[in-house]
Amino acid sequence: MKNFNYSIPTKVLFGKGKVDKLGSEVSKYAYKVLLVYGMSSIKKSGLYDLIKKQLSDFKIQCFELEGVDPNPRIESVYKGAEICRKNDIGLVLAAGGGSVIDCAKAIAAQTKYDGDVWQDFYVENNLEELRDALPVASILTLAATGSEMNGNTVISKMDTNEKLGIGHHKLRPVFSILDPTYTFTVNKFHTAAGVVDIMSHVFEQYFSPDKSGYLQSRLMEGILKTATHFGPIALKDPTNYEARANLMWSGSLALNGMLSCGKESTDWATHAIEHELSAQYDITHGMGLGILTPYWMDYVLSEENAHRFVDYAKSVWGIEGECEMSIARKSIEKTREFFTSLGIPKTLTEVGIDHDKFEIMAERAVKNGPLGTMQALEKEDVLAIYRMAL
Repeated sequence: MKNFNYSIPTKVLFGKGKVDKLGSEVSKYAYKVLLVYGMSSIKKSGLYDLIKKQLSDFKIQCFELEGVDPNPRIESVYKGAEICRKNDIGLVLAAGGGSVIDCAKAIAAQTKYDGDVWQDFYVENNLEELRDALPVASILTLAATGSEMNGNTVISKMDTNEKLGIGHHKLRPVFSILDPTYTFTVNKFHTAAGVVDIMSHVFEQYFSPDKSGYLQSRLMEGILKTATHFGPIALKDPTNYEARANLMWSGSLALNGMLSCGKESTDWATHAIEHELSAQYDITHGMGLGILTPYWMDYVLSEENAHRFVDYAKSVWGIEGECEMSIARKSIEKTREFFTSLGIPKTLTEVGIDHDKFEIMAERAVKNGPLGTMQALEKEDVLAIYRMAL
């Protein structure tokens, strides 16, 4: 096991009614906040009114930025930072899913930075210049990205069809409120996409060619089994608290840094390939991952890395057999079947995507070098995976 340093400064308030602690938590950091949210879902659920009351009760002044897109735009970041600077905001409060939280993190960075976060951080990755940011807090309403407990943020620039991400410890939320009841109203499509996103975050850390990381693999298999067990239950019974709670906590644990501590390597190729897909076509990230992941699995599977698929097959799906490659292929097919059972399309063609932009997507995906560790993917490899997914 490799050496590592690990710290999660995010305070998690998990469970029913935890929004009642919002005012007291915010007051530890600021008395002027920017509330960032998406469209109308938090108003329909009643969460918006609770937030406003909590802030009012503690005499916290609230400014708002609404309308954050599912793939958050850099324009929203600039607008939010302008509000923060103009009104001397002390904390950015995100109420929503990963997209809203990601946007809030970027706003927090831009507010404290004299340059352009898009060009300097997202494009050029000059993160040594990210020396300060406003504190960020979140109220999670969708189990998916894990953004509520990590320093990652992904932002899109639609006029150039770019979707880029960064990660920095200063962008990790100071606290996050996770009340599973606020995911009861999440529709079937976004519930399914969230389950896929959670599993994909685990896959990216689980699938590596090395044979070390015994403890990490067992932790990851536990999260995968939880997602495959409770995902269908949440789809069938949206108000099942145990299902929603287990999925919500799985999403946080899948990407808070814990799973990869001490591992020799991780992969992350599928995320890079999908980011180009949603940058060009503005599709839901989880759906894109659900389509691409089984094809990526098919493409990278080899005699050298089959052991990882065998572990996955046996521990998550209960698949047994004597031939490693046969077991591995069955695990891939089982993954595809599971995603399809959630309502995720099998092919890009089903969502109206053809091959027209594959060349530019593949080129952009590998602009910083080959992707992944299961197999080093060059441009032609990425192209092949896109074509397999048609």
